[in-house]
Amino acid sequence: MEEVDAVLFDFDGTIVDSYDLILECFHYTVREVLGVDYADEVLMCKVGQPLVVQMEDFTHDTALRDELCRVYRTYNARIHDERIKVFPGVADTLQALRAAGFATGIVTSKRHAPTMRGLNVFGIASLFDVVVGSDDCEGHKPDPAPVLHAAQLLGVDPARCVYVGDSPFDMQAGKGAGCRTVAALWGMFAEGILRAERPDGAARSFSDLTAYAHARVRRR
Repeated sequence: MEEVDAVLFDFDGTIVDSYDLILECFHYTVREVLGVDYADEVLMCKVGQPLVVQMEDFTHDTALRDELCRVYRTYNARIHDERIKVFPGVADTLQALRAAGFATGIVTSKRHAPTMRGLNVFGIASLFDVVVGSDDCEGHKPDPAPVLHAAQLLGVDPARCVYVGDSPFDMQAGKGAGCRTVAALWGMFAEGILRAERPDGAARSFSDLTAYAHARVRRR
């Protein structure tokens, strides 16, 4: 990792375990707004893209789509702090990466404010140099635009960044930006789906990323 200067991360499914939170919000929302329900795999298949994109799978009516988003976000805000969890090893690993000289950042399809709320719940906001949410950039994953935006904010060449994420959209965005990609196998998507995107590496736990910090320190 001597030639890498920054490590960027997805948020949901990578930094925080929000699977149960997201799934509960989806079930609640489609029942309340559409009067129907869907299987878990249908509701979760596009997690990793902006909420408005996910809701387009359930309706072609713009007003109804916006109502789905409104109900989802309202319910999510109500139960967020009780349902969200941080993955083991996140704080220690981030501290190790930063101590080794890496810049760190988040690139997420979640909006900026709720992302910060999640970071602040666990007291880890200060461990990131930059946070790019879906409302901080016109392009959205799998488009590489938000990853490129984060690299620009850090003043780092995208080719000297690693992007860590748990969805195929993360791998596509990272590769499109010219970053190295690392599949987070502890997240929401199956290993086979992530491997199919041909990431440059894979990790089975967040703590596995500490190896990058150790490698950088040894090469100094």
